[in-house]
Amino acid sequence: MTSAHDVMTLLPARPRLLALGEPTHGEDALLHLRNELFRRLVEQEGFLTIAIESDCLLGLAVDDYVTHGTGTLDEVMEHGFSHGFGASAANRELVRWMRAYNEGRPSAERVRFAGCDGPFEMTGPASPRRVVTALHAYLAARLDTDLLPCSAQTLDRLLGRDDAWTDPAATMDPSRSIGRSAEAGELRLIAGDLAALLEAQTPYLIAASSRDDWDRARLHARTATGLLLYHFWMADTSPGRMPRLMGQRDAMMAANLLAAVERGPALVHAHNRHLQRDKSAIQLGELPLEWWSAGAIASAHLGDAYAFLATALGTIRHQGVDVPSPDTVEGLLYENAEDSCVVDARLLDTARLVPRVSPWYGYLPLDPATLAENDAVVFVKDVPRT
Repeated sequence: MTSAHDVMTLLPARPRLLALGEPTHGEDALLHLRNELFRRLVEQEGFLTIAIESDCLLGLAVDDYVTHGTGTLDEVMEHGFSHGFGASAANRELVRWMRAYNEGRPSAERVRFAGCDGPFEMTGPASPRRVVTALHAYLAARLDTDLLPCSAQTLDRLLGRDDAWTDPAATMDPSRSIGRSAEAGELRLIAGDLAALLEAQTPYLIAASSRDDWDRARLHARTATGLLLYHFWMADTSPGRMPRLMGQRDAMMAANLLAAVERGPALVHAHNRHLQRDKSAIQLGELPLEWWSAGAIASAHLGDAYAFLATALGTIRHQGVDVPSPDTVEGLLYENAEDSCVVDARLLDTARLVPRVSPWYGYLPLDPATLAENDAVVFVKDVPRT
């Protein structure tokens, strides 16, 4: 990886949010590259936050550890990540480095960690209990009871059993979701009222607690409203169900990213598909699905202050991905580039290139038709087995 300055010179403007995509998950070689770039961005360009595609609520424990030393490294690796990402040696290296970097530094100069994904796992979304009750508790501890839309007891009654919210069968069967029950509808209204109250009382609440506590309450507020909306669409039976679910997840990710850059410049690392500027599209059986990614939404808000580096790979031989055909983006780079480099996407002649077809479902190659939407391409020639 070249210096952070060299990366910056490829971009149209200095970004507030620099997005580094990956075309597959679970390869530590790509995460080590991410770690190196983040260190250089911190040391050379004053970046303050890294956000990764992991549960935003679990990530609070990681942030507490790297900023204040709360807990232990083993604990936050076990409990601070979703999707199994805590088992990654590269993620452990990142957390260890951030804690060491922050040791003895003033609070304003410490680097921060954020999960940008919602509370989702492969089996489906979480219950809204944690976020709704945390938001209510924050407001109830600081405001007159008359300002609150309901009591904690009412919330508990409306939330019911958590396993009803987390039924894995609801992922594919909307009839198993409780997202459009009368109780869920009332919870959506209450969550909206609590979020509006948090915003209206901002000056007092920051003074009565702290900016960090208020920021955490805002995270709970946007996650509560976003998660309840996600559950609402889980119960939908129309053809728009899946694109609305995918779009809602990315909208929640975008909101977390826009909040992260309020602290200062940030690096986000997630799948290329979550960070691209062009519209996302997949084919689900005979049904084509389209939605806007988190990167597209953030880019619309930030303009030139959003920059996207897509990562392209040559081979992942341990997954059956061999040398790419020369008439693909990856093949062009494989023949002409170094093992690891950053290339100005505008200099690549894609007129005669075709999309690469991956033999492995877990890897999504770049599409030459949308390459111009990227500010640069990070190319890794061969991904070793780790």
